[in-house]
Amino acid sequence: MPWHIGIDEAGYGPNLGPFVMTLVACNTPDDGCLWNRLKSCFRRFDDTADDRLIVADSKLVYSPNNGWADLERTALTVCSHCFDQPTTLATLLDHLATDDMPMLANEAWFTGASALPMDTPGENLVADIAALRQASKDEAVTWGFCRSVIVPAPGFNDLIDRWDSKAAVLSVAITRLMQQCLENTRADPMRFTVDKHGGRNAYYALLQHVFANGLVYVEEESRQRSVYRVDGLDRQIRITFMPKADVEHFTVALASMISKYVRELLMAEFNRFWQAQVPGLEPTAGYPQDAVRYIQAIRPAMLRLGIPERAVWRRR
Repeated sequence: MPWHIGIDEAGYGPNLGPFVMTLVACNTPDDGCLWNRLKSCFRRFDDTADDRLIVADSKLVYSPNNGWADLERTALTVCSHCFDQPTTLATLLDHLATDDMPMLANEAWFTGASALPMDTPGENLVADIAALRQASKDEAVTWGFCRSVIVPAPGFNDLIDRWDSKAAVLSVAITRLMQQCLENTRADPMRFTVDKHGGRNAYYALLQHVFANGLVYVEEESRQRSVYRVDGLDRQIRITFMPKADVEHFTVALASMISKYVRELLMAEFNRFWQAQVPGLEPTAGYPQDAVRYIQAIRPAMLRLGIPERAVWRRR
């Protein structure tokens, strides 16, 4: 019974706010499509609209104009199925990103007190969780692992300082998530699919570091996809990096949605903090052009509070 494992991120491009990367692992009886296997509960974005949960690229599901009801409904249902239903952002992250909570606690803007769910009626969420449990039982799907890595601005800048490369943030997050997944899942074959970013095609060195006790072999390296296998461990492992992986792979789309949901919750706390310091300040999503406007507006408050710019502004 193979593991279908998807990895995707949110917040790599902005200058403000945290970076979030998520891994979702499902164990299934075969290599069949999870959208089809779990169709009683989930649908794609462009399927006929109905009451099922949407699993798709987060950029399709969420926008400031459309709100985040659909994003939250799917992300919270899956997280609540994988562990206890969270009632606050802090309780969500206690399960999803345990190792990163101490770093987040050092952020002046983070409280974790945001109540969950934000937009989804509680009774609807309970019904969605029950439907997912039943669908998973009927189709013999085990949700074995769901974790995120969160990197706030200070950690982001530290990694750039150390490696002189923004891509180091992606590499460190992928390494942590893959190693944690390997340590916390049973020894069935693993099929990792990772959404590919930028022009990088070669991942051999990264993967040999991740799977240090095995031997990594290159099967393909191209713009379309980079494919590797790992031999010598207690299970078969295959890793594929490909652009737009969230279109073809259910777990990648789900990882995209959870990453985006967590980042948006964190950005809401980020904005609330700075808006309390600077009356009339319009919120930001943190992307480059608007981030300049925002950092200029909050600089006097940063100086007053003794918060250095590298603690807020990601320099790449």
